[in-house]
Amino acid sequence: MTAAAAARKHSKKVAYVRVSSVDQNTDRQLENIKSVSPDKVFTDKCSGKDTKRPQLEAMLSYIREGDTLVVHSLDRLGRSLDDLRKVVTDLNGRGIAVEFLKEGLTFTGDDSDSSMSKLMFNMLGSFAEFERSLIRERQREGIALAKKAGVYRGRKPSLTAEQAENLRERVAAGEKKAGLAREFGISRETLYAYLHA
Repeated sequence: MTAAAAARKHSKKVAYVRVSSVDQNTDRQLENIKSVSPDKVFTDKCSGKDTKRPQLEAMLSYIREGDTLVVHSLDRLGRSLDDLRKVVTDLNGRGIAVEFLKEGLTFTGDDSDSSMSKLMFNMLGSFAEFERSLIRERQREGIALAKKAGVYRGRKPSLTAEQAENLRERVAAGEKKAGLAREFGISRETLYAYLHA
């Protein structure tokens, strides 16, 4: 028995759930995950386009050697094959197993991972990435048609003109940008966009 397998005997099951937006429901994923009785659940309500997600980062800090990460399906952990591979490889390297319930795949990073499981992981990860690129393509086409029809309004600004002016004044006065971004509920990138507008 490997050290990771021995540690797993006294391990926690940690679940990760992700939906793409705040108004989407996590019930379907949680129903599936409840079947494994997780000790802790981390939930993100944001896009899976990259790995910069608050609860994913919190889960990666929390989970320990011997634990098992349980995810409803591959596309909930990531939409890019490179991101999926990196997260799973990093976790396996730390002695953490990764289990995808919908696909019935488990990866431990040791010799027990079958060649067929690895092939399925790569194929399904590629499909998730392909699906994401199709969604982006359809969005671009929809925006182009809406612009042509004169009905596209674009995204609602994050700040009002008054808030943007207040933000610029406070930055000029020397307040820290990170604190202001948190206070205004915007990302640092959005803050810099307002400063250079």
